[in-house]
Amino acid sequence: MKESEPSLAFLKEEPRIQELEGLEQKAKASGASQLVVKDLNEEFVRNFVFPCLRAGAIYERKYLLGTSMARPVIANRVDLVRLLKLFFYIGDILEDPANEPKEDMYMMSVDPKDAPNQPEYVKIGIVEGLPISLNGKELSPASVLSELNEVGGRHGIGRIDMVENRLVGMKSRGVYETPGGSRTILLAAARELESLILDHETMQIKVILVLKYAELVYAGRWFDPLRHSMDAFMKEITKTTTGSVTLKLYKGSVNVTGRESPYSLYREDISSFESGQIYDQADAAGFIRLYGLPMRVRAMLEKGH
Repeated sequence: MKESEPSLAFLKEEPRIQELEGLEQKAKASGASQLVVKDLNEEFVRNFVFPCLRAGAIYERKYLLGTSMARPVIANRVDLVRLLKLFFYIGDILEDPANEPKEDMYMMSVDPKDAPNQPEYVKIGIVEGLPISLNGKELSPASVLSELNEVGGRHGIGRIDMVENRLVGMKSRGVYETPGGSRTILLAAARELESLILDHETMQIKVILVLKYAELVYAGRWFDPLRHSMDAFMKEITKTTTGSVTLKLYKGSVNVTGRESPYSLYREDISSFESGQIYDQADAAGFIRLYGLPMRVRAMLEKGH
């Protein structure tokens, strides 16, 4: 950038007043002509967090992709970004993976042992794979996540300590917090609703694709045509992922206690262990014989028959 060209420092958040003190001076000292403060939480959650939630994207079984989801927002319009949907910590004592994280690192959650002794139940309403309500109250995307962060935080939910493979090939250790986010409360709800609605083959393909989806997001390739294509697939298969899930939050744990959907493929009259008109357990005998045929043929071959 030429010296004559104006530059902006853009802070994307709804900060507390004390957090703004001295910020304009710092921005101008860094060469910016002015400081712009704008709350883009709704856009961030709606356009970046929720697509990852719908896909079920997790990098290397643990990482929630919070900072990775922020990168495309930065690429769109900002020079400085601070998003209070996830806290993460690297370096210092964490550089030794044998060290336990300090308790004062955590900003959003209490130690599970200090959480309330009584569980709390939350009911999450979901439409087409995306959460729209909490305990019967319709909320905006950012409000859903914000309230669940608060609820989950007081029950000690959402702490993650992991060693991850960086894009450049090295390993690093980080500690993350996201009580209400895409790996904890919301992800648990979305997965349970999918268990009612998606058939076996669709769930299997989704599990396979989401590994690559998460890798693309982690690598900063949000605008890659491949991710866009996979996003279209995720959107299509979750068109009927509508219903509600009830979860019990207790001392760091998230347990599902109920799920319901008008599109549920679960039928009690079929799934019952008792004999019924739709499903006759005697039919299983023929299926088992046919299903095991390849293994019987292989056994015959190995025995020389």
